[in-house]
Amino acid sequence: MKSILVAFVLVSAGAASVAGVSFGVPDGLMKGLPRLGAGTDDVTTSSTDDAPPSLTKRSRVVEIAQAQQTGQAAGAGTETTPVVEAAETRPVVDESALRYFAARGDTARLNAEIARLRTLYPTWTPPENPLAVPVNEDRQLEEMWALYAQSRYADVRAAIARRQQDDPQWTPPADLVDRLDVAEKRAELVAASNAGRSEDVVRLGAETPSLLTCSDADVLWRVAEAFVKTERVQRAKDAYGYMLDNCSDGPIRVATVQKASTLLGYADMQDLIARERTGADGVKEFDTIRNDLARRFVGEGDEDATITVAPAYLKLVEKLVTDEGLASDALLLGWYHLRRDQNALAEPFFRKARAVEDSASASQGLALILLARKMPGEAEEVMYAWRTTSDQAMQTYLAATANLLALDPPPKLDAKVLGRIAQVTLEEKHPQTGEQFGWYALAMDQPGTAEEWFSQVLAWKADYEPAAYGLGVARLRLEDRAGLAAVKRAWAGRSERIALLGERDTSDDAAPALRERQARIVRTDRRVPARTVVEEVALKPQRGARAARRTDGTVDCRSTRDPGGLSAASALSLGWCLMEINRPLEAAQAFEAALAGEGRTRSDAAYGQSLAYLRAGLTSDAAVSATKARLEQGRVAELQTAILGDRAVSSFRAQRYRETLMFLDQRRQFHAEPADLMVLRAYAYKNLGRRTDAMRLFEALGETGRQDAIRALAEMRRERDGRK
Repeated sequence: MKSILVAFVLVSAGAASVAGVSFGVPDGLMKGLPRLGAGTDDVTTSSTDDAPPSLTKRSRVVEIAQAQQTGQAAGAGTETTPVVEAAETRPVVDESALRYFAARGDTARLNAEIARLRTLYPTWTPPENPLAVPVNEDRQLEEMWALYAQSRYADVRAAIARRQQDDPQWTPPADLVDRLDVAEKRAELVAASNAGRSEDVVRLGAETPSLLTCSDADVLWRVAEAFVKTERVQRAKDAYGYMLDNCSDGPIRVATVQKASTLLGYADMQDLIARERTGADGVKEFDTIRNDLARRFVGEGDEDATITVAPAYLKLVEKLVTDEGLASDALLLGWYHLRRDQNALAEPFFRKARAVEDSASASQGLALILLARKMPGEAEEVMYAWRTTSDQAMQTYLAATANLLALDPPPKLDAKVLGRIAQVTLEEKHPQTGEQFGWYALAMDQPGTAEEWFSQVLAWKADYEPAAYGLGVARLRLEDRAGLAAVKRAWAGRSERIALLGERDTSDDAAPALRERQARIVRTDRRVPARTVVEEVALKPQRGARAARRTDGTVDCRSTRDPGGLSAASALSLGWCLMEINRPLEAAQAFEAALAGEGRTRSDAAYGQSLAYLRAGLTSDAAVSATKARLEQGRVAELQTAILGDRAVSSFRAQRYRETLMFLDQRRQFHAEPADLMVLRAYAYKNLGRRTDAMRLFEALGETGRQDAIRALAEMRRERDGRK
């Protein structure tokens, strides 16, 4: 395969032979016709079939020798040659193509044809007026040239074949055949480029070096692109460099740099830009695209931290941020500095981008900086709204939640924040955040809640040892020796610290240790579908609470009383009295005072306070109260059933359908599911897209006569039939 550089040298030599010639073209055509000077390698034209085709037929030695001969002839302009001798040596040249190009006003092709003929016939002198060239007496040949001038190459081939069939002695002119070959090669090269056959593009370019000139920049660009796609980047760089070293057309030079910047790396582009020319007015030719180049280079630095972009480009983009105020420019600089751990430089740009146009990219960058600054609370707030925009955004948000819950001392978090973190954790089944929820619950003296979280994490990831250890600690706090033993058996031989649980002082294990975590971005395929339609389900919370009762007979609770000054037994009686008159929050305070008692009194107080909070709709507080004293097994089951039922209803109303099903499944372990909660389950299935499960459940409920189930089933059937 010929080197592209060799081809460039050969073409340059051929084109140089037309130096200093006046063609005598009429003024109308001379306007816009490029002047060719010594050392020029190109003919400015948009057609690629204008290059001398003979260069593909002759040896390199002959071409170079001819170029030297032509150069000598051009330099000997002062010598006179006898007219007779010129007449005797004047070659027979087919000038019909000149007349067609001139008649059509195609100065580009006219100029290229003159250059081609001068290369083929060094002693030939172009006509003063191409329009005055006599019509070829061979009418059929004239028609072939006319078809060629219209780029109807297949028709030219057909015309040649017809004439050879009619006249076997006739041979088409070599000029026409050569030019036709080159034109067809160009068309083949363009087709291969458009089809993505890069190897064919490179091959065709090497086979037809006459195409690789500044007169057809498009072909050179296509060949350079093919070099890149076939992993010959240096060859591509050579092609672009050749154009910048030899082509003089300003728009082509600018376009060359623009095209190269989309394919070559930062370092290679600097070599090309160094070939920039400065005009007589002092303006550099690439100034019009320098801002875009700076953006591209900084963007490349965003993707590859090993690239060090020149300060001049960084300053250009900084100026664009100030002058144009685009969020995209601020993001370029923010990510560039963040990739290099220059957080102090990156943060202002991310904040600027968010102020102009808040986006997932800007929020994620700022959140990563906040995590590095040990500010996970602010990172969680920044990322929550953007968590579902991409897998990376979700992982950044989950990193913030895990770090937030792991703070030591644990922060007092708003119930709304805790709720949304819990929802996302359950939806994404994120072990790290789930584990930290368990430690956070232990720190808040809620071992029962901690046990639930650690168990849930192990359901997601059975081999997650930190959650198993946390489960053991929670059960130790709950004095659940049997549960602790089960954990130790399951992890026997796999975790030394789990094996030692209960055999040493573990008081410090209840509080979450400060865990240093690097915010990591991990790709995942899980996405949470957005659901906008929520069915209104009229369900009463299933609390399973027994009727409030007194324990000491006669306690007057009609007036407000401070339970703080009462004995534990009196406070307990006051609590039950307040429950009877439906004042649950005051009852909860009375039961709190009764928790100071011992034995049965303390157990009854914890049970009563749980019921009070349930009646007030404070499910989480009810769960906490249930852990404040040892309860009878029946009461534990009763409270767990009520709490899980309330949580299921609350989760459904908040459109957290997966969480709804989780609570319903847990509740079903204690008691059979009543019909109203079965309706809730069916609606949760429907909202999660599990329509078959939903319809099956609605059908079963409808057979029992429940009107809400019958209506829901009818609606789902109408929807199904409508889709059909």
